[in-house]
Amino acid sequence: MHFSVSFRILGLLLMMFSSIQLVPLLMAALEPGTSAKGFAYAITITFLSGLLMWYPVRKASHDLRIRDGFLITSLFWTVLGLFGALPFMFADTLQLSPVSAIFESISGLTATGATVIIGLDELPKSVLFYRQSLQWLGGIGIIVVAVAILPMLGVGGMQLYKAETPGPSKNSKLTPRIKETAKALFAVYLLLTIACALSYYAVGMSGFDAIAHAFSTVSLAGFSTHDDSLGYFNSDAVLLVATVFMLISSVNFGLHFLAWRRRSLGAYRKDSETRFYFTAVLICMIITIYCLIAWEIHGYRDSVLHGIFQVLSIITTTGYSSGNVSGWPIALPIMAIFFSCMGGCVGSTSGGIKAMRVMLIFKQGMRELKQLVHPQAVMPLKVGGRRVEATVVSAVWSFFAVYTSAYIILLVLLVLTGLDFATAFSAVAATLNNLGIGFADVAHGFGALSEPTKAILCFAMLLGRLEIFTLLVLFTPAFWRI
Repeated sequence: MHFSVSFRILGLLLMMFSSIQLVPLLMAALEPGTSAKGFAYAITITFLSGLLMWYPVRKASHDLRIRDGFLITSLFWTVLGLFGALPFMFADTLQLSPVSAIFESISGLTATGATVIIGLDELPKSVLFYRQSLQWLGGIGIIVVAVAILPMLGVGGMQLYKAETPGPSKNSKLTPRIKETAKALFAVYLLLTIACALSYYAVGMSGFDAIAHAFSTVSLAGFSTHDDSLGYFNSDAVLLVATVFMLISSVNFGLHFLAWRRRSLGAYRKDSETRFYFTAVLICMIITIYCLIAWEIHGYRDSVLHGIFQVLSIITTTGYSSGNVSGWPIALPIMAIFFSCMGGCVGSTSGGIKAMRVMLIFKQGMRELKQLVHPQAVMPLKVGGRRVEATVVSAVWSFFAVYTSAYIILLVLLVLTGLDFATAFSAVAATLNNLGIGFADVAHGFGALSEPTKAILCFAMLLGRLEIFTLLVLFTPAFWRI
């Protein structure tokens, strides 16, 4: 372990992170009746802290190992969550406790979208823009941006990139060098954000709302500038735009890059994970629409529109609301929340287990059933025509076991803090899956929860964003052995 290099990188990243508060600072300075002091204090503290971390070890130079990557990734998300909370703590209009401010910051950076703030419509635009920008950066993963920048500063990034994307992956190296890969992914992310903002603006959003919601749509994060979320706009066109870009952003960004480079949609058709994911989403949508029509919750048109939008919002772990879910039978949102445990595809901005892992578990289960009927047959597990190694399948089952165990432990801890089972179950799903919305007592936000409960949920959000192993490996004695 090279702690000097770890602190050097962490200091550099923290100094760069302070720059994202410059735009909100300028907005606050130009906005009547809004104090810019909070952002000024936050920028100063964040930059100086990063400088103090970096300066003593600025000349440290060692090759990073995979353990260093795990440590830096986990530390960066944790430290960034703490420093990202400073503008919320210093904002005169919010008056949040330190734990609540940290909760809001981590929720933004992990692209979760759970909020403790009410009265969004009355908040200064500078604070709202800062919330949205946190999600935009968190969606693509600040680490992926960093590996495009840090090589220019003499810091390698491959270990960080591996640590940010654990588990089964594909197209992890779209270009020969990791720096070029990061640039390619970021370019696709930026272009999608611009296209989404222009689309929102074209259907009637203001320029500010269009940019703000493009940030949270492409990042599949779910923060809004209004308490009623997208239901505030009362526009079918807005819901359709959100639906399209949520679906696009829940697919592997590597496939987007390949389709863009080849000028062909063949990459999507040939990808087995994407086909499996679309099938699962379609099944959930059909069931939801049928139930809404059969139980006469909405008319045919609204059943189709809101059924598709709300199901996709939950499955992709975005967490937007159209304002019509409160009257739905509880079975429908519960079903969608179970689907949200899958989330989107590997390499997307969604949370959850990821469709690739669920597909491998499903295929493995089907193979075992066939093996019972034909015990002597040799049935290799294949994905996309390629045989999947037993070690990969074992890793997927291990991840699923740890994910399930983490869910149960977090659920028990929340119940011990005084929450009822339904609220605790929903809160864990909302945070561990980086979903953001729930039901029962957290249907309208997380502000009423106790401080210990919020602290537990902060850990759950980090756990989900780092796909569990990246964070939990730091708690194993073997990780710290020389």
